[in-house]
Amino acid sequence: MIQAKGLGYQVQQQDKPLTILRNLDLNIQHGERVAILGPSGAGKSTLLALLAGLDTPTEGELLWKGAPFSRLDEDARADVRAREVGFIFQSFQLLPELTALENVMLPLELRNERDARQQALQWLERVGLSQRAGHRPTQLSGGEQQRVAIARAFACRPQVLFADEPTGNLDEANGRKVADLLFDLNDSAGQAMTLILVTHDRQLAARCQRILQLEAGQLVDEVAADE
Repeated sequence: MIQAKGLGYQVQQQDKPLTILRNLDLNIQHGERVAILGPSGAGKSTLLALLAGLDTPTEGELLWKGAPFSRLDEDARADVRAREVGFIFQSFQLLPELTALENVMLPLELRNERDARQQALQWLERVGLSQRAGHRPTQLSGGEQQRVAIARAFACRPQVLFADEPTGNLDEANGRKVADLLFDLNDSAGQAMTLILVTHDRQLAARCQRILQLEAGQLVDEVAADE
């Protein structure tokens, strides 16, 4: 599904470049659950952004389904993301002026799906928030906001779902509920969906099939999650 070859990323900092990722190779198969584990500052979120085409590497190449992806311009990458990718972020990223229902409807409407409202209502019901459909994000708890974000991500039936520290802003109890919901919905999607999860939580990472250990911008280990 996704292949990185010699992936590297640098940013200019004052008079010298800062290397965030270096010489990184990986392969992610269709339908896999892969966790990217590492301490803060290891480059996890940068790697996620590169894999999703939100940014482009300064070195190496990224392939999607065997075709060059990182060479595409932003419009072409955005088109792929709109059709094939879902996102769940630590900070929820809900639009504050929209209701829960409207937040879930938005990506469906951008895809010109005729029954966007009905689909969004069904997804809010699946995450246990049908009674909160008319509430705006400021009227929802953190756990509820993340459940709306999960509904929005799954509603478009993405081929690849990227989750960046999805429980990082939640307390332990809500984090556990959100993690259970995320993996339950991913289970229901079966082999149709690839999950790439960024976290520093080893218990959360262990629920994936593979764990990639990232330290100081390099992959230092790769293990099956049950080892």
